[in-house]
Parts: sequence; C-alpha cells; structure tokens
Amino acid sequence: MRKYEKARQEYLEFGIDTDAAIKALRAVTISVQCWQGDDVLGFDAGGALSGGIQTTGNYPGKARTPKELMADMDLALSLIGGKKKINLHASYAIWGKDETPDRSKLEPRHFEPWVDFAKERKLGIDFNPTFFSHPMVKDNLTLSSPDDAVRSYWIEHGKCCVQISQYFAKQTGMPCLMNIWIPDGYKDYPADRLHPRARFRDSLDQILSVPYDKNKVYVTLESKVFGIGLEANTVGNAEFCLSYSDYAGITPLLDNGHYHPTESVADKISSLLLFHDKIALHVTRPMRWDSDHVVLFDDTTREIAQEIVRAHALDRVLLATDYFDASINRISAWVTGVRSLQKALLYALLEPHDRMRTMQDYGNFTDLMVLNENLKTAPFGAVWEEFLRREKVEADYLTPIKEYERKVMVNRK
Repeated sequence: MRKYEKARQEYLEFGIDTDAAIKALRAVTISVQCWQGDDVLGFDAGGALSGGIQTTGNYPGKARTPKELMADMDLALSLIGGKKKINLHASYAIWGKDETPDRSKLEPRHFEPWVDFAKERKLGIDFNPTFFSHPMVKDNLTLSSPDDAVRSYWIEHGKCCVQISQYFAKQTGMPCLMNIWIPDGYKDYPADRLHPRARFRDSLDQILSVPYDKNKVYVTLESKVFGIGLEANTVGNAEFCLSYSDYAGITPLLDNGHYHPTESVADKISSLLLFHDKIALHVTRPMRWDSDHVVLFDDTTREIAQEIVRAHALDRVLLATDYFDASINRISAWVTGVRSLQKALLYALLEPHDRMRTMQDYGNFTDLMVLNENLKTAPFGAVWEEFLRREKVEADYLTPIKEYERKVMVNRK
C-alpha cells in the first residue's frame, strides 16, 4: 500500500487519478479464447488444423477432453483479474456418445456443459462458427464455394450458430458476440474474384435471415489479408467485410493480425467509432504474418488501448484475445496475454487525455512529446499491482501454474 500511495501522489502531479483508472479497468470485460488450451483442435474433427491456420510447438499437457479444457481454463481465469467472458468456437460442441458430430445440425444442447461452466462463474459467452478443419471445406472454400452442397452445408452451420448465440445470451443474461470468419481464398491468383464474393454475400444474407435479438446477439464479420495456402486472395478481405457490415447493419470486427504488417489497427479504431455504435477487436500479436503469438505489453497493444481510452470508448469496443501457442505452457500463455491487454488498458487510463489533446490542438508538439516521454517512467508497476490486489489476484501466476503442470498436466500423454 505504501508503494501504491507514493505512485498515486506521483501521478497526481500529472493530473491523473489512479483510483479512477483502476476502477475503470475493473469494469472492462475481456473475452478469453478457449482454443489456446488445446491448440485449436476442438472436439469434433479429430484431425489436423486446416484453413490457413497453424499452431506450432509440442509443449506437454495439452487439453484433450472438455473436462481437461475446462479445468485448465478455470485455473487461467482464476489468475486473471477484471471482468471476463469465455469465447467458444462451434468445434467445441460436446456431442453425445452415440452422436456423429455434424456442424450443420448443432443445437444449444451441445453446449449445455459450457453454459453450466459459465453460469457457475458468472461469465458471459461469445461464439464463433467454425468454418475450418473439416471435410466439408472443399478447395479452401466454404460460404463462397461454387459447389451448392458445400455452400448449403456451411449456411446451415451459420444458421445453427445464430440460434446457439441467442441461447447463450438468454442463459447467461449477457450479450453474446457471434463472430463470422471464413478461410475462403486461393493459393494463386484467381481468374474470378467477383463471383466468389457475390456467393459469400448471399450466404451471409441467408445466415442472417434467422431471427435474433440484436440487443442480445452482436453478429460480427472478420476480414483477413491472407493465410497459409491462401496467399494470393482471400474472399473476405477488409473492404468486403467492412462494406458488408455497413450493408447488413452488423458490427465490424478488427483482428490486428489480419492486415498488412505496415497497417495500424489502432489507426482504424477512431474512424469506425464515428460510424458504428460498437466495434469489436480480436487482440493478438502478429510476427511478420498472422502468427497469433501471445499478446505482450508491447507498443502495438499499448497503441490499440490508447486509441480506445482516448476515444472514451471502453463501453463501445468489444474486446477479445485471440492467439494460440503450443511451444510454452498453455495456461501461462492465456494469463500472460490477457494480463498484457489489461496492462495496456491501464497504461492508457493513466494518461492526462484532455491535457494532451489541448497540446495537440494548439500545436504544442514539443510539450506533448516531452509529456509522453515523462509518462513512460512514471511508477506504472505500482498501480498495476494495486489493481491485482483489489481483484484479489496474485502478481505471481507462474508458481501455481507450474505446480498444476507438475500435478496434472504432466500426466497427459
């Protein structure tokens, strides 16, 4: 406490109320992706990843069953402060022993164990149709396929997922974000770009014909610049997805790994906020491409957080983490990534925004630069530790994770 009191006084000299910053961070909800725990394999395909997605590494202890995944996620969530949701893919449905998994016939009952898990912990649930790692992905195409059987299969899958999202919102009492991303595209330059996109648009129209409560289910559409095996063209590029979001009145979603390496997702946030009530973000860490490294407290993450906070949009930006790393302890990856995003948000909340904006408007760029540099050496760490203390979360999360690894994860062969 003495350390925090000193930090609080130092920040007051900048005109910053650290108690208010901590309070604001405690109210932010972050959706935590289930797929970090099992390398995005899910429970219905039984094969390797496909569709431009790749997980690398073979660190021991990967979750193999719903029970193991929930146990691992439970530990991770207990080591993360603030408000949280869980983010599921449709491939994590829990099928009965006598059922043959079929994504076009998913029902809410296939997710009842997840609902019980969430309700017991007072968590919301977000959801994603799974348009990859499946035999019905033909020639890297799903909703844009020229094959009517393929396209119809995936349209039915999308319709099922809208109904399941509505079920999640009703059961948890919290809105459910349902995010659509497809891996459709071409390895080499296509002869026709227009008609695949026209088919994709028609497929989305059919999926969204399912009635749902827009106050309870936020449908989002996620773009991508390229993927493995889709180097030349992706059907759902940024221009298509943003245009369709406007056309259909749904929520645009930005994944900061899904753009050209020189593009800044932080720079896109303010533009979208001027025209949309809400936007959604998948926060990841791309390294030369959409590699989905664990999120760190780095410049890119801080800049994204700063744009959100400076726009007073913490209640308008729906935040989720999206990464998967099989080369390190998977639970530690969960906790490190989500805590890093929270650190970035707190760092942004500890800025004198009005003062900085005035400096910019009056052209005082020298003063603004010096202020930014001085803030970098302010005692941020003490304020972060106080946030953890108020959330009753230990700063040291590696010790309990390593103990769990020795007692539980080491036995998974």
